[in-house]
Amino acid sequence: MRLSTPRIPALTPEQWDAPATELLSNMAIHGADLNVFRTLANHPDLLRRWMVFTNHVMFKSTLAERMRQLIILRIGYLCKSEYQWGVHAKMAQSSGITENDLRAIQIGPSAPELDETERVLLQATDELYNNDFVADDTWRELSARFDKRQLMDIVFTVGQYNLVSMMLNTFGVQLDPGLHGF
Repeated sequence: MRLSTPRIPALTPEQWDAPATELLSNMAIHGADLNVFRTLANHPDLLRRWMVFTNHVMFKSTLAERMRQLIILRIGYLCKSEYQWGVHAKMAQSSGITENDLRAIQIGPSAPELDETERVLLQATDELYNNDFVADDTWRELSARFDKRQLMDIVFTVGQYNLVSMMLNTFGVQLDPGLHGF
């Protein structure tokens, strides 16, 4: 599904307008040089507002980093977003996600390497992707492991990265140097 050329270009810093420069220079340590942000530099107002939600999901969520990355990687895989997979497979290493874990995430909830919490997270991700709804049995299993805020963060993490996958795939955001797809 990855496009070989972008539909919307990733702008170089010299091409950024003043609002994009202000936004992206303030986030230099968070990857402003990544093609995803350089692409969104084409629409600074959207980038500014999207970053508020992105910052919650990535840095202020009630979910542990490993749990967030499991969800993000699974929805990226389901959406065939090689860019999302590449960025988050690299990021996930800091939360202890291994090559074996990455293979299990691709297999999904039936992967024998997953513990029960990981299995139910991937199950919920699959259900949200396939049905836009978490089934009652899965919800009960999630509720036994996560509090209400975490349950909300699970759903919003899946939704955020489903949206991001759509954007990356449709705009043709190209893999950054050193990133690998599936």
